[in-house]
Amino acid sequence: MSILEHLGLALVALIANGFSALAGGGAGLLQLPALIFLGLPYPVALATHKIATVALGAGAGLRHVKESTFSPARLGVILGAGVPGVLLGAWLVLEIPPRAGEIALGLLTVALGWYSWRRPQLGQTRRIISDSLNHALIGAAGLFVIGILNGSLASGTGLMVTLWLVRWYGMSYTEAVGYTMVLVGLVWNGAGALMLGTFGTVQWDWLPALLLGSFIGGYLGATLAIRYGNRLVKRAFEVVTVLTGIALLLPVP
Repeated sequence: MSILEHLGLALVALIANGFSALAGGGAGLLQLPALIFLGLPYPVALATHKIATVALGAGAGLRHVKESTFSPARLGVILGAGVPGVLLGAWLVLEIPPRAGEIALGLLTVALGWYSWRRPQLGQTRRIISDSLNHALIGAAGLFVIGILNGSLASGTGLMVTLWLVRWYGMSYTEAVGYTMVLVGLVWNGAGALMLGTFGTVQWDWLPALLLGSFIGGYLGATLAIRYGNRLVKRAFEVVTVLTGIALLLPVP
């Protein structure tokens, strides 16, 4: 690739990951199709995209850590329940065709945006939640299932985690996006990237531009989320979920 093409990659990554850091997910809406359009086969594009999104988590996470107080217990639950699912999903994507899962995930992702839009007060303030064992187990099970999808499919699972944290754990949208960017963007995607990078094929020479754009976009998107608060984040979440779901429903070239 020429220098201009690498700069184009960096720009696509910056825009895609900037919106992702603002909305709580959806970097694959622009970045993955761009990689496929530029000639990468789907499995190679997916592995390359997953590795690049680790920089999204690093950039956005750096900004959120400066502003947020994370609960160690909540961090532990999201990591402990999600990472095993991510590793399982990353292994499964190497074994089975992902198209049926993408269609199901696309429909579900559109439904998430519709659900949030129909509830204007959702995620605008923190809510008190149950501390029962049953509530904790269902929450962990939900994160494990989303982790499987995160490891095996292209996009939309960060958005699912964001809404799950808002709906099940009572977080505000801005707070939930902070957790999503740090734990999903950095740790979950890092685990999936390690699995795909080890057993799959990666376009390594494209990664510097993608990593740079992802890091800067993540930082800028997180800055907007923190500055403008829950209402903007909620609207961005709803728009990105619907667009991501539609993109997942469209056939891969």
